[in-house]
Amino acid sequence: MQEKISDCPNILARLTEERIGDKVVTNAPKVSVIIPAYNISAYIAETLDSVFAQTFTDYEVIVVNDGSTDSERLKAALAPFLKRIVYAEQANLGASQARNAAICLSRGELLAFLDGDDVWLPEFLASQINFLEKNNLEMVYCNALLFGEQFFAGKTFMQDAPSRGAVTTTSLISTECNVITSGTIIKRDLVVKYDMFDTDLPRTQDFDLWFRLAKYGARISYQPEVLLKYRVRPHSLSGTNVDRSERSIWSMEIINEKYDLNPAERKAWEKQIARCRAEFELEQGKLCLVRGDFTKAKAHLTEANKFYRKPKLSVINFLMRFSPRLTARLFKEMRPSEFSFISPNNAEKV
Repeated sequence: MQEKISDCPNILARLTEERIGDKVVTNAPKVSVIIPAYNISAYIAETLDSVFAQTFTDYEVIVVNDGSTDSERLKAALAPFLKRIVYAEQANLGASQARNAAICLSRGELLAFLDGDDVWLPEFLASQINFLEKNNLEMVYCNALLFGEQFFAGKTFMQDAPSRGAVTTTSLISTECNVITSGTIIKRDLVVKYDMFDTDLPRTQDFDLWFRLAKYGARISYQPEVLLKYRVRPHSLSGTNVDRSERSIWSMEIINEKYDLNPAERKAWEKQIARCRAEFELEQGKLCLVRGDFTKAKAHLTEANKFYRKPKLSVINFLMRFSPRLTARLFKEMRPSEFSFISPNNAEKV
């Protein structure tokens, strides 16, 4: 279900707590910063410090606690900020409902989305707002520096998930353009007109919203400039490599079910769903390899290589025929950082 602005009375009724700090701006601000919080007590202070360090200052900050299991620790971390933020709590309903509740509480002309473990650089708001207004846009996103895991050290979001050319429905499907939620600013009128996050989607609700807005002709673009730090961690909402590849399949299936794709979109979709399914097979193969389930690993990697046709995958399958355990150990030794995203609990022994 796509909740609408008209649903806000019911949405706000589900909040179990709502607190407005006495230093929150009285007049409607230019920007409402939307922060859903679920089990991020260890990171939220750094996130909020980055918001309050912005060179652009006409904003309000709305934090919605989505039924966190670490609520007491979260409230302790939020204590120094409570006078300057709007804080609300709801039962654990998911990121869609948390963001929608924050949107209902918002008063800004613009909505800026920020996950509770990411960090904005000081010029984020100023640069993004200037770019949006200068180019007559309705939505803008930017690049991010990845941090938190050694495997991604020094990399940027757009290195692995680039944005090239115009942001359209086809470029979103084909992943020629990839939106990072914590780098996104959008006109509030747009979500008033075309609805908020779809609460039926436990995953990919952000991709669904960006696609929906593009489908309706929203003016969307991006800055390749790095304006935030995106925290990468195995136990984040993004999850393991298998989780992320499975979510990509889910995204493609959702837009195929929800929207009437035109011929160009259909062509891009068919190509991308094949790629997503191959990636899922590849990541399943890696997981089975490190778990020591070599028969399944070989089957998954063989299926993946029907799409990729990579000599390296053929070599791995060949080596597994003669020394599967050695193959697994070599893989773990050569890709130790990646291993944490294949098997984050590090419990599987080969």
